[in-house]
Amino acid sequence: MSVVQGRGGVAEQLEPFRRELTAYCYRMLGSAFEAEDAVQETLVRAWSKFDGFEGRSTLRTWLYRIATNICLDMAPAAQRRARPMDLSSPISATSPDPAQLEENVWVGPIPDARVLSGDPAEVAEGRETIRLAFVSALQKLPARQRAVLILREVLAWSAAETAELLETSVASVNSALQRARATLAAGGGVPDTDVFNPLDETQQALLARYVRAFETLDIEGLQRLLHEDAVLNMPPYQMWVRGVVELGDWWLGAGCGCRGSRMIPVEANGTPAFAQYRPAEDGNGWTPWGITLLEITNGRISTMTNHMDTDRLFPLWGLPMRLTAGTASS
Repeated sequence: MSVVQGRGGVAEQLEPFRRELTAYCYRMLGSAFEAEDAVQETLVRAWSKFDGFEGRSTLRTWLYRIATNICLDMAPAAQRRARPMDLSSPISATSPDPAQLEENVWVGPIPDARVLSGDPAEVAEGRETIRLAFVSALQKLPARQRAVLILREVLAWSAAETAELLETSVASVNSALQRARATLAAGGGVPDTDVFNPLDETQQALLARYVRAFETLDIEGLQRLLHEDAVLNMPPYQMWVRGVVELGDWWLGAGCGCRGSRMIPVEANGTPAFAQYRPAEDGNGWTPWGITLLEITNGRISTMTNHMDTDRLFPLWGLPMRLTAGTASS
């Protein structure tokens, strides 16, 4: 939904900031849905208070101040989002754990189109800062440290600009940044993965092999594409599986229902991603199962994350809720 129109074109001045604000709020909150709520509230507040905006800062800085305050209110420490790998040890593939946790526990995916724009270099850089691993690492920080790190190291704001936005001192900003860096380092940092380039023929060949093997559940074919310690996780399930052998056992057992799936490419979190449809129970086509994000390291698939909140995620990407033989990929 767009900001309410009117008031002499104020909304038209605010609307161009929606995408970059969504990216900022997503990094802060770890949820596409919360980010969109935060941005909508930001733009509505700005629209309602625009008469009081006196130009002491730029319009962009003013909007980021509003967005930051909203995110800080929405992100108390007790509600930090995570990935399954942050919460527990891997399970044995032969002993699946059906326990599910509420949606607000998990870092969720976001469509690239909602957060990335600009020239190819800007888009490539932006992909790195919306990766699930990076956003998950940010959630381990206290909210104000998270804001400082994003503003300073992702958006390249100066210490003075960040201090002005947060209404604090440059010394406090520098101290918060040092603590944030130390916390991330102590937690192992952000795993290095291959930079995703949709025009890279080698990466596209790997993804094509993955789709063929997954749709037919060619387990040996899948295993050849994976790192030895590859990970599968499926929010909202708390469990996760690690290792080529365990993953083979998983697909032979609890994951065998994926045979006959259809994988539709989508753009999510700056990484290769697919909408997975499994054969419909009524035998008529395929129905949504999850949005699967892949992370590639040294030319092999290292992490597979299947987000299964299909009722909300598939509409977010504008995806149909059923595929028929005429619309499914082959």
